[in-house]
Amino acid sequence: MTKVSAGAVSAAVRLTVEPSRALPGARVAVSGTHLPLPPEGLPHVLVGTSDARVVAASARRVRVVVPADTGGGRLPVRVDECISEPAWLQVGTTLVDDVHMVDSPVFDRDGRLYVTHSGSRDARPSVPLYRIGRDGVKEALAIEIGNPTSLAVGPDGLIYVSSRFDGHVYRLQPGDRVERYATDLGVATGLAFSPDGDLFVGDRSGTIFRVRPDRQVETFASLPSSVAAFHLAYGPDQCLYVTAPTLATHDALYRITPDRLVDTVTEAFGRPQGLAFDTTGMLHVVDALAGSAGLFRVDVTRSAPKPELVVAAGALIGVAFDPAGATVLNSNDTVWKLDGLLIAPMESA
Repeated sequence: MTKVSAGAVSAAVRLTVEPSRALPGARVAVSGTHLPLPPEGLPHVLVGTSDARVVAASARRVRVVVPADTGGGRLPVRVDECISEPAWLQVGTTLVDDVHMVDSPVFDRDGRLYVTHSGSRDARPSVPLYRIGRDGVKEALAIEIGNPTSLAVGPDGLIYVSSRFDGHVYRLQPGDRVERYATDLGVATGLAFSPDGDLFVGDRSGTIFRVRPDRQVETFASLPSSVAAFHLAYGPDQCLYVTAPTLATHDALYRITPDRLVDTVTEAFGRPQGLAFDTTGMLHVVDALAGSAGLFRVDVTRSAPKPELVVAAGALIGVAFDPAGATVLNSNDTVWKLDGLLIAPMESA
């Protein structure tokens, strides 16, 4: 794109990017006061060294798509027509692709990440699970689980896997041996453990089961059924948090108390899916709206909290937090990594 001449360049403008974190393909807003607009065409925006496609522009805000070839990391954002210091955007780095995820990944105690290759309905993939080490090496686990759906790490440090193929939950034993842990759980999807060892399992037909440490199964709560999957997270307040996307225009984030009372935390999401608490106890929820997905922070200690967008994305399903400090996000087929917790906007240089 042709740049404007030096005489057409504006006075210094302070630029900001909202949100300050994004995945390739996401839309972000570059903001400033009295942004100059070329006499013809659109402003020229660079993310790192890559041209960003501008989708809308005004004197206060330019909306752009984060280029797919940025490579990830902490990148400067510049508008050619402005004299300014760059704004900064942290872009997720691809960790692994060629997977098939239905829910969030999970880290084990050694910091290794587990992801699924779930396959189409009623399929039994030859390699249903992958493990990604600290060194980024992807290891195939050729175990016998059909349609692996959701993952959780138990108080015993072992990985648990639900199967919507047969309605069971499996436990991955040392040596990568699989044992059937609990059975007859409907269309078993979301998993979450309480600290005392109770395993909660979301049957997307509308039931939340509780599996006691002695493996006795009981119905814990009932919710509207989901067209996709239940997603579960157990909070530091001893409550279970659940999303269950439907065909409605807006869906709820639910909270289930220890005495089994179900209430709605917020109905501000379009298609909420994976959710997880970070190491500070803050809940993060994925909204999977096509073309404008994102990760939102939700302060569940507040009444009717307003979700805050912290990572923009084009497509998203799940989230997991590495105890070492990284954030992992995934779409159906790709997993990205962002360094650092999502506590505050990334500081400018």
